[in-house]
Amino acid sequence: PRHRDSLLTLQVAAARRDGWAPQVDGLRAAARRAYERDELAAATAWFHVYRWAALFGEDEAAFVLRWLDAVKTERVGHENMPARYQLRHQPLGHWLTPDGQAWLIGHAEFSNEFFALIQPVDFLPGVFQILSELHGRDPALFSKYAQLALALAVVYDVPPPPDWPHGQVSAQALPRRWPDAGDAFAWWTREESLGHTYHRLTRLRADELKFVVDAAAPFDELAWSQQAAHLPLNELARAYTMVRYRRDRLSAQRMMWPGPTYTLEAILGAGGICVDQAYFATEVGKARGVPTLLFSGAGLDGRHAWFGFLDGNQRWQLDAGRYAEQRFVTGIARDPQTWRALSDHELKFLSERFRALPSFLQSQRHQEFAADYLATGDATAAAAAARKAVNYERRSQPAWETLLAAETALGREAKAREATLHEAMRAFSLYPDLEVLYSRRLSASLRARGETSAADFEEQRIARKYQAKRSDLSLQQARERLVRSMATQPVAEQIRLYNATVATLGPGAGIGFYDQIVVVFVEYLLQSGRNADAVRAAETARRTLQPEPGSQLDREFSKLIGALKGG
Repeated sequence: PRHRDSLLTLQVAAARRDGWAPQVDGLRAAARRAYERDELAAATAWFHVYRWAALFGEDEAAFVLRWLDAVKTERVGHENMPARYQLRHQPLGHWLTPDGQAWLIGHAEFSNEFFALIQPVDFLPGVFQILSELHGRDPALFSKYAQLALALAVVYDVPPPPDWPHGQVSAQALPRRWPDAGDAFAWWTREESLGHTYHRLTRLRADELKFVVDAAAPFDELAWSQQAAHLPLNELARAYTMVRYRRDRLSAQRMMWPGPTYTLEAILGAGGICVDQAYFATEVGKARGVPTLLFSGAGLDGRHAWFGFLDGNQRWQLDAGRYAEQRFVTGIARDPQTWRALSDHELKFLSERFRALPSFLQSQRHQEFAADYLATGDATAAAAAARKAVNYERRSQPAWETLLAAETALGREAKAREATLHEAMRAFSLYPDLEVLYSRRLSASLRARGETSAADFEEQRIARKYQAKRSDLSLQQARERLVRSMATQPVAEQIRLYNATVATLGPGAGIGFYDQIVVVFVEYLLQSGRNADAVRAAETARRTLQPEPGSQLDREFSKLIGALKGG
């Protein structure tokens, strides 16, 4: 370690003199030499220094163009983001002080977290600017709360979207903007020092703390909630029902917040519908340093919102206010780092906390080299490193993706790649959305080489497996088959498949089926000029689903059919 620290000091000194870009190739070569000699600890250390050097030395204009492409591809842009970004020809390291750069490079644990967490849609000039500011204010406090600083940096790098944390309140009542990152860092560290937080913030990782720092309420409201909702952590679910449910708003279909301001005190005083209850509860948790999530989902008779939180046993409780008797399907929560919907497996991975296990850290090291080898065209080395990664940790999806990409680059035949897809399916058999993902790719591969019966069998197998417990996944499969039919088959065959889908999956289904199947097909028929068929499709679905009279689903069917018949 002392020798490594001396080399790092020389490296930083050289970068201050000549810049980081000239250091990149030598650092990458040193990391690979150590990796190929099975000196994994040294290889990882130098690999992270190489990656820091590559980031610090990258031209900002080139990064911004690549970042804009990633934002467009991921569809996470929104109107609160600037309409234009400057293309500055300066290194990204410009946003960090030399001392800040040296701290980042010199802390291996932080490097592990940073490179495991960072995503293509993270705006690195903003991330680095926040990290530099927080480090410059108080280097000792930054070192103690480095994970909190990282969480703030990846969340506050771009403004929040206009429909965050939900879209049922106006921008006038709830302005969507972040506080100053330094003020946020100071507030949560002070609250922990005063004993007001339920979790030790120094013991949480950045991928958990980002669900604390994404609070929408200002700090004075968060402080107020600590007194108004003084609930112990094991009773935090009660924060949801503290807000009186306003059935009059539901009956009148007043889904938007009617008041001029959306303060926590106003919500508690006036009462609200489920989304207001969920918002109130999540903010109460964040005020106490508890990671929380706001969920929305579709059930039998309507749409619903609830919340989840990290409990005292470091387990995510994801059903607070969910109303199990209504059979609400898997809900959608948003990741404040990327503004994508969190997938089921990401939520389960959070709960399992397996990323802290030594086996995952070993897997991550091999995966980093695998991805780097693949990026430079060495598919053989990439495949070997990715295989090591999945052998250490079967749940490393990036490693499976790298392995599959390397096999494709090597020109391996379809049957060999299908065998790898089978392996990935088995690895994720406890994670339905990932098993379905690889099942679909397997079916597509089989279909592409003429194995239509085998492809149909695999699609039917996965649909049967999840029809009872995960109707949302069965709906996704059914929607894909319907959309494929709409693109390739005659209208009569499309209608036959739609009617069969309604007859098979419709009984007992709810508003999710309405959204994913009925509306999709009815709109398609309308666009095709087949209005009479569209009316029949909607009426067939209503007879089969049999919505509860007066429910939201019943009202939506009435509105849809009325609009169709009215032209």
